[in-house]
Amino acid sequence: MICISGGVIDAVPLYRRIAEDLRRQIEEGSLQPGQQLLSELELREKYEASRNTVRDAVKWLITRGLVESRPGQGRFVTEGISPFVTTLTGDPETAFGGEGGTYIQQVAAQFKEPSVTSPEVAIREASWGIADLQLPEGTLVVSRHQRLFIDDIPWSLQTSFYPMSLVERGASRLIEPDSIERGTVVYLREALGVQQVGYRDTIAVRAPDETEAAFFRLPDDGRVSVIEVRRTAVDDQEYPFRLTVSVYPADRNQFAIYVGRFPAEIH
Repeated sequence: MICISGGVIDAVPLYRRIAEDLRRQIEEGSLQPGQQLLSELELREKYEASRNTVRDAVKWLITRGLVESRPGQGRFVTEGISPFVTTLTGDPETAFGGEGGTYIQQVAAQFKEPSVTSPEVAIREASWGIADLQLPEGTLVVSRHQRLFIDDIPWSLQTSFYPMSLVERGASRLIEPDSIERGTVVYLREALGVQQVGYRDTIAVRAPDETEAAFFRLPDDGRVSVIEVRRTAVDDQEYPFRLTVSVYPADRNQFAIYVGRFPAEIH
C-alpha cells in the first residue's frame, strides 16, 4: 500500500491479491489439503481477472509450496506430509535393501503403517545402468521391483538386481514373484552360503522421470526432486552380488547416517 496526498491507493498487483486471498483460505482451512482449486475459468470469473493474471497467482502459490499441479487433473492444495527418516547405516548382514523386514520395522517403529507390493520380477541383460555389479555386458540379471507405501502414501520405489548365476546355483526364489519375507540377504546366506559383509551407498539428487512423477503424484513444475540411493552389496569374497536402486521423493523423506557411538535418545 502507498499513501499519496492523504489518500491510499492499492499498489499490490491483482495477481498477488488473488494469491493472498487463496493463501488465506488455505491457512484458515476453507481450502483443505488435497482439495482441488477452482478451474482457471472459474477463478477468472470470480476475481474478474485475465487468464495471465490468474496463472501468475497460481504460479505464486506453487512456488511457495501451497499448491501443486497434477498432470491431467488440475491444481490442488498441497497435502502436508511429515518426512519419514530412513537410517542408511546398519548391520552389514541385515541392513536395509534387498527386501525383507528392515523397512517394515523402521516404519512401524515410527508408529506409521507400512505396505509393500509383491515384487515384479524380470530377467534382463546387464547394461551400463547396473555396472556396479561388474558383470560383462549382456550377462543375464534378475530384477525385483517393488513399490513402498507409508500410511497409503507412495513413499519409495525399490529395484534390486542379482546375477542370474545365483539362480543357476540354486537361489530359485529370486525369480519367483513373491516377497521373500526374511529378506534376500538372509535367503542367499541360507540357500547358497553367500554372506553379505558390506555395502556401499551412492546418493544422487535428480529430476523425476515420467513414471516416478506419476507414482509419487509430484507437481509437474519440477519443484520436487527425487533422491536416488544405489546400494551395492558385496560378499565375503568382496564380490558384488546385489545392487539395490531406491528412489525417494524429496518432499517426504529424510536420511540418517550414524558413525561411531551415538546416544539412542537423540534423534
